[in-house]
Amino acid sequence: MTCCEGWTSCNGFSLLVLLLSGVVLNAVPLVVNSIDGDEYFQNPISCFQWWFPGIIGAGLMAIPATTMSLAARKRACCNSKTGMFLSSVLNVITVIGAVYCMLVSIQALSEGPLICNSQGNSTSSCEFSLKSLGNIHPESFNLQWFFNDSCMSPTDFNNPTINDTMASDWRKSKLHFSSEENKYRTIHFSVFLGLLLVGILELLFGLSQIVIGFLGCLCGVSKRRSRIV
Repeated sequence: MTCCEGWTSCNGFSLLVLLLSGVVLNAVPLVVNSIDGDEYFQNPISCFQWWFPGIIGAGLMAIPATTMSLAARKRACCNSKTGMFLSSVLNVITVIGAVYCMLVSIQALSEGPLICNSQGNSTSSCEFSLKSLGNIHPESFNLQWFFNDSCMSPTDFNNPTINDTMASDWRKSKLHFSSEENKYRTIHFSVFLGLLLVGILELLFGLSQIVIGFLGCLCGVSKRRSRIV
């Protein structure tokens, strides 16, 4: 086994784990909304779960490269120069998907969950545009919405577009809303921080496989041992 084959095998299994992790993390807020009995588009945890950064970016876009990397490892069906070359080329798609996953996650962490949005906890306040992913300003990035006791200002509680029940009966719903807010903030932070890490790792493994696959194509793979009957 050459070093290129060994690294390709490691990359293939690592990408498989990251792929599955991205899909599971992206599905968490969708499952939570389903369990809570909320309508998906009426009371979602975040706008950015509908961008599917884990399911599409870190998931579907990583499947071709993951499959080829596993197929190009030692004693696999595509263990050849062609297989190594394809594993290199297909990882370009993985890199693009990883960057997409990272950009969506950074934007999500910057803006926080919808429950912190004074415009209302609904997808009507979401902007689904690829241009918004390029409007990331490092100086404005902060996680105060997560580390503060509450991410909402006192005036937001009197806004009927956020929560009519809370506006009409503030004292009764304060404890319930606080626990709901903390739950949504924790889920949002955990999911998109996890997706950011998945995107970073996929980017690193993807770039390394591009190099390793190209070297494996140039240097060749180890010869298979012929069976002596």
